[in-house]
Amino acid sequence: MEKIQNKVFKTASDGASYVALQIKNLIEEKAKQGQKAVLGLATGASPISLYRELVKMHEEGLSFSNVITFNLDEYYPMDPEAVQSYHRFMDEHLFSKVDIDKENINIPSGKLAMEDIQAYCKKYEQKIDDLGGIDIQVLGIGRTGHIGFNEPGSTSRSYTRLVTLDKKTRRDASKDFKSMDSVPRKAITMGVGTIFKAKSIYLFAWGEKKAEVVAKAIEGRVSALIPATFLQNHPESMFIIDEPAASDLTRVKTPWLVGDCEWTEKRTLKAVCWLSTTLNKAVLKLTDEDYNEYGMGDLIAQMGSAYELNLKIFRHLRDTITGWPGGRPDTGDQKRPERAHPFPKRTLVFSPHPDDDVISMGGTFIRLVDQGHEVSVAYMTNGSMAVHDEDVLNRLSFMRQFMKTFNLESDKVGEFADNAKSFFRSKDASTIDLPEILEIKSLIRKREAQTAYRYCGVDDDNAYFLDLPFYKTGKAQKKAISPSDINKVKEVMNEIQPQQIFVAGDKADPHGTHKTCLDLFKIAFLELKEEGEKWIDDCWVWQYRGAWLEWPIDEIEMVIPLSPDEVAKKRTAIFKHESQKDGGVFPGDDAREFWRRAEDRNRQTAELYNKLGLPEYQAAEAFKRLNL
Repeated sequence: MEKIQNKVFKTASDGASYVALQIKNLIEEKAKQGQKAVLGLATGASPISLYRELVKMHEEGLSFSNVITFNLDEYYPMDPEAVQSYHRFMDEHLFSKVDIDKENINIPSGKLAMEDIQAYCKKYEQKIDDLGGIDIQVLGIGRTGHIGFNEPGSTSRSYTRLVTLDKKTRRDASKDFKSMDSVPRKAITMGVGTIFKAKSIYLFAWGEKKAEVVAKAIEGRVSALIPATFLQNHPESMFIIDEPAASDLTRVKTPWLVGDCEWTEKRTLKAVCWLSTTLNKAVLKLTDEDYNEYGMGDLIAQMGSAYELNLKIFRHLRDTITGWPGGRPDTGDQKRPERAHPFPKRTLVFSPHPDDDVISMGGTFIRLVDQGHEVSVAYMTNGSMAVHDEDVLNRLSFMRQFMKTFNLESDKVGEFADNAKSFFRSKDASTIDLPEILEIKSLIRKREAQTAYRYCGVDDDNAYFLDLPFYKTGKAQKKAISPSDINKVKEVMNEIQPQQIFVAGDKADPHGTHKTCLDLFKIAFLELKEEGEKWIDDCWVWQYRGAWLEWPIDEIEMVIPLSPDEVAKKRTAIFKHESQKDGGVFPGDDAREFWRRAEDRNRQTAELYNKLGLPEYQAAEAFKRLNL
């Protein structure tokens, strides 16, 4: 079913290292021959790990003095010094860190007069041709299937030109511009025909959010509706993808439809649940004929009968359901997801943003408190980037009126409010908030989090605001994890010495904070383990998902059913985050408010279990064990 070469790597770093080695070999071979290596480069999140690896190679001796680069695209209009400029992006991530001749760097200009664009694009194209074409072209892929900014409808013969950006592309870019209205509607891009002249092409795709379009590009027919499918006709093109991005490929998602496969316990669970939902039949109603018709006859042969297999899967699903997320006292542990003892437990909930705790596991959070566990919550970042400017002005206006009403000294407040108003009037999409503004936004998120955790029954003494440094850049792009970040996480764990930890395991977060926080937690946890902390041996870690996706059914290990009253309580806890209620600053491609996303997802999880033949619940929150 796959119509283009692809390599699946465990992590994005592994995939980037593979391509970096190909580039290194090219540069060194060209240098031996006294020739230039011509690279086509991309921007966005996907190639960052590649540039990091190339910089590392340069530090170890690789020279870029014989390298000429051509970037795929640039927004139009766009000042090269703007925060969102691809000129600035490339300089920050690669060019300023290697010994490339600045004269050898080519990036489309976003400052041209409209009447000059056509001639400029022809010149850009001609310069590539005069060098004999690009040796290695690096690509990413948008959720529309675009390569470069060649949106759906682009032809295989398109060349460097001015294009209009798809609405979905602009929505995805809004995280960098603070609002969709600020995202340019046009861009200058190499065409599909330009890209096709490259001798070798490597397309990067990382994460679950790219899985659907990756599957269409690799397995679908060539179509202008998905420009990446044109790469099927290039003899030296290859998709470099990580395991989450490969999850929708037929050989990964439903390998039993392709041919014989090894029936592990996890794959068996996945296959039976898939068959049940495909046929809209409860697990216990599946027959031998059902399995045979969908390529699972060998599985039935191993199990003996559909009856035996159905019963095994049904019991597994049943045993993931529990009303006791911290374990139920005075019962055996054998068939329950969490241990009965110790009880009560010291439970620590890590929340990447100040509202992820209640959005993602609010029902479980409340139940843990109600069932007597000593629950603590640690907010990893201050969440200041997700506060609207209007919220700052509203708070300052309230403070000014409050001071005036009670005849308190108000000059400083009024002066600050006037300065803030003036700053916001002059602010554009490239402006980074002043430190004082970011501090106010941080305080807004902190107060909302306090209101929410107090509503859930947690005391102030059990709440920790870590305010991790990696997040505090004032822009969408964050800093790398530092020892300071790690030490703060270690300190709170050592202070509490939890027997149970809940951590956000969601790598589908479109802004990357969840993934960074998960990576950070893993590093801190493993360091404590290596340091011989005894409490680690008795600590279980559970992962919850963010507001975007739920765990696949074959990965769920604990399900907490919620009653209608518990759903209402969770909703109230989410509503305590007033600055996020009526549309967040970074809503992503989902127009629903966060509380609706959470309720819809929890309802769908409960409905899935019911369709598989389990009891009917109003909603359910799902978790997966993290073994470190």
